[in-house]
Amino acid sequence: MIKETTYKTQIPGGGHWSLRMAKGTAMRLTDLEGTGNVGMLFYNPENLLERYNAPDTLKCQHTFKLTQGHCLYSDMGRIFCSITEDTFGWHETLCGNSTAIDVEKRWGMRDYQNHRNQWHQNGQDAFLVELAKYGLSQADMPANLNLFSKVVTQEDGHLSWVTQSNEKAAQVTLRFEMDSLVVLHTCPHPLNHAETYPASPILIELGTAQAMQDDDLCLNSCHENRRGFENNALYYLGR
Repeated sequence: MIKETTYKTQIPGGGHWSLRMAKGTAMRLTDLEGTGNVGMLFYNPENLLERYNAPDTLKCQHTFKLTQGHCLYSDMGRIFCSITEDTFGWHETLCGNSTAIDVEKRWGMRDYQNHRNQWHQNGQDAFLVELAKYGLSQADMPANLNLFSKVVTQEDGHLSWVTQSNEKAAQVTLRFEMDSLVVLHTCPHPLNHAETYPASPILIELGTAQAMQDDDLCLNSCHENRRGFENNALYYLGR
């Protein structure tokens, strides 16, 4: 939860953004139209080699989906942030990004030079633009989180994106457990087959997080999360 909101901004569909979030802050994201997707990556700003690890995030919490009570792990066993609130209920971290080829095939080629804000950006290029600001490249891009996107497994084993019919203004709040470089985009999910390019805006609110209590859901949801928080405490010991 956000104890006090200090900044808010709206990212248009097909947009991208990055910022450094401090330990003890929170970010609330709102899917304003009910059809959005937020691709997201996390890095340790003090050591950019430490980054979000999707396999460990799912494996250690014995889950396929991410929702309230789950934590988002680094490849060093530490917790970047916790999902403290979630009205959507299902976020995926397996399917990665849309690419320029995917977007052109589904919705046609539109570039910024000719179409300005009506262009068709893709998730991979959006991430690369932001990563380049920090000296990072495609080689530094791990599997990403996709907020507000539900993906299920069919009987034949294929993954299927669930057409969104959620209420507008679904929200998810992330509480940051360590200093984190956050890189995000609002491009379509790679399995989205909407008839028109889904340029859905996302509201982002930043502020101070409420302090974690002993009965915190994220802390107590599994033994691995307790170990993750202990790793964070050790990392910040003496700082």
